[in-house]
Amino acid sequence: MNVRRIVATIFLAVTAAFLAQAGLATAHEIRPAYLQIDEMTANRFKVVWRTPLLSGMRLPVALRFPDSVRNVTPPAERELPDSLVESRVVETVDGSLAGKRVEFVGLQATITDVLVRTRLLDGAVMTAMIHPSQPWVDVAARPGRLDVARIFIVHGIEHILFGYDHLLFVLALMFIVRSWRALLWTVTAFTAAHSITLTLATLGFVHVPGPPVEAAIAFSILLLACEIIRIQNGQASLTAKRPWLVAFAFGLLHGLGFAGALSELALPSGDIPLALLFFNVGVEIGQLMFIATVIGLIALVRQTRYPEWLGRNAFTTATYAIGAMSAFWFVERVAAF
Repeated sequence: MNVRRIVATIFLAVTAAFLAQAGLATAHEIRPAYLQIDEMTANRFKVVWRTPLLSGMRLPVALRFPDSVRNVTPPAERELPDSLVESRVVETVDGSLAGKRVEFVGLQATITDVLVRTRLLDGAVMTAMIHPSQPWVDVAARPGRLDVARIFIVHGIEHILFGYDHLLFVLALMFIVRSWRALLWTVTAFTAAHSITLTLATLGFVHVPGPPVEAAIAFSILLLACEIIRIQNGQASLTAKRPWLVAFAFGLLHGLGFAGALSELALPSGDIPLALLFFNVGVEIGQLMFIATVIGLIALVRQTRYPEWLGRNAFTTATYAIGAMSAFWFVERVAAF
């Protein structure tokens, strides 16, 4: 059995589980909360606490400072289309937040992370990504660049692994290419393209609204599914002859989707270049992890026995499943405009 049939068989084996999760978490739906703390004077801090709205509902997470911190101004709330922003000024009794713990009560019952950014008077900036398994942050006096690198690499990996539409596009590319060498060139072209638009969009040189981009990404997967059927039927196709070219063209579009993930973090412009670099590294690591997993599953399937009819029908069935899933995403995202 050839590699494409094996990939298709694997895809069908996990489709049921994938569809079961699709209703719970669509691509890029899990946005992090954001806490920004700016030191104003020796003992006063401006606090901005942004929580995402999930299906119109507020995230059930409360911010808790230690007892030595009190409000100078009451919390002021304003609602944005996708989040709720709370602003206030606090002060500390002992004049510093360094070494103190800020808790996120209720975070452990969610699947949402929290990005925490603290700026001190001397210009020092601390950035941390908080996960539900450890719903608190210990404010440090001095951040390290290695901490920033780790945070955004992890966020990039998580984004691509939860970005089911991007993974489905990469899987569809594996249905088209005829050799591992061709797959290497095709994935490299996709990587180069989305790195270009990710950089341009994040640095502000290109701006495209998020919802149309997400709908166009779903449509790109649908077009790729149609191309797979054309190739299977023996029809002439540019995708079959130059898969790297098609991957590059659609990669430019997918890069805009990756940029949307960074914009959701509401980072100040001074942090974007560093965050962009390590986030992009994380995206590539996550993509390579996915490809390596598929290759590993192929090796495993080759060692097992299963009905021959399953292999013959798997490729066509899996292709139509990809097309149906991407069509559903496209209609859903267009309807949400």
